[in-house]
Amino acid sequence: MAPAAVLRLLMVGFVCQQATAGKSLIYVTVLFRHGDRSPVRAYPTDPYQESAWPQGFGQLSQEGMRQHFELGQFLRSRYKGFLNESYDRHEVLVRSTDYDRTLMSAEANLAGLYPPSGQQLFNPNLKWQPIPVHTVPQSEERLLSFPLGDCPRYQQLMNETEHTKEFLNVTTTYQDIINLVKNKTGLNKTDVESVWSVYDTLYCESLHNMSAPAWVTPEVMEKLRVLKDFGFQIIFGVYNQQEKSRLQGGILLGEIVKNLSKMAVPSPKQRLKMMMLSAHDTTVAALQASLNVFNGRQPPYASCQIFELHRDDNGSVSVSLFYRNDSSVSPYPLELPGCSLQCPLEDFVRITKSWISDDREKECQVPSEHSDKRVIISLAVSGCLLLLLIILLLGVICWQKQPPGSRGYHHVISQGAGEES
Repeated sequence: MAPAAVLRLLMVGFVCQQATAGKSLIYVTVLFRHGDRSPVRAYPTDPYQESAWPQGFGQLSQEGMRQHFELGQFLRSRYKGFLNESYDRHEVLVRSTDYDRTLMSAEANLAGLYPPSGQQLFNPNLKWQPIPVHTVPQSEERLLSFPLGDCPRYQQLMNETEHTKEFLNVTTTYQDIINLVKNKTGLNKTDVESVWSVYDTLYCESLHNMSAPAWVTPEVMEKLRVLKDFGFQIIFGVYNQQEKSRLQGGILLGEIVKNLSKMAVPSPKQRLKMMMLSAHDTTVAALQASLNVFNGRQPPYASCQIFELHRDDNGSVSVSLFYRNDSSVSPYPLELPGCSLQCPLEDFVRITKSWISDDREKECQVPSEHSDKRVIISLAVSGCLLLLLIILLLGVICWQKQPPGSRGYHHVISQGAGEES
């Protein structure tokens, strides 16, 4: 590492250490990606189909288990003195998406976080204890799985993203690699958004010492990596990032902000200290995009986004963000744009408010083509009726202004009074 980078990390660490002096930790939320896994799928010409993997596609590997056990140990060390040494069901709440790899990652993590001892050791030969992990069916998941496909406006934004200058430039620049992937993989459709899956498959295979096809050179892998990262960027940013976030990652951010605000209010009944969320790379990216701190790169296995809520000696409350994407170094402090590293809670709530939808269902709606036609027809009919009414009014006015004789009337002299009749 360059001396300047080392100095910067030391300075950041010193600032954080000084900033946390006189503060007490009161609540933590951690969101992490699952650990190393087998590919989610194989391309048609891939020599390694599902049978080549011990548990099939999309399953947590032994390495993934080790990664999360290590992350659990890190959390145990970081929050020593804050969390109880032994598992306390009132202190930690764990939620996962309904995938084997995320459920198992959470369980491996908890094994590192809460090794049993004393009365919790139910088997002297087993340094493990069962700890509940909550989930909902994937069809009902609206908090931890992004992007959600239930939002027409978001789909419209994605269509518009494909016509942006940046998207078109990337497509043109990497058209050769897109064509190569299509010719070599047997896939019917390859584009900037879908080619990432090929990189993911090749990357998983390389980590597990499987030989790559001859066409997969280091240069090809690097280009695929760039396209893969760009794929993450366009899902949650590049074009109308804030609106995309309101329809996607802002859902999770809104829940986290609500919990932080609730935990900031002292209550003797409140015993929860940590919310643990086990999910996916897209979940971490969606949340970071809604905080406007996403670095544009796919979150690696077992990466962890941390929210810490601190109370100062004078009673003020602040939020600190940390991102752990490398187990060999301390988590990186993240600064919310427009705030400090130790962001006062009221500022944190104010800044994030514009990234959180108050009525997502309403914001997701877009006028349908049929509705547009009905509106146009209605306006046309209304316009015609209005024009007819104006013509009639003008006719009446003109008629009233005509001389009396020209209206078809005549004067009659009253025989008795000499008056008109």
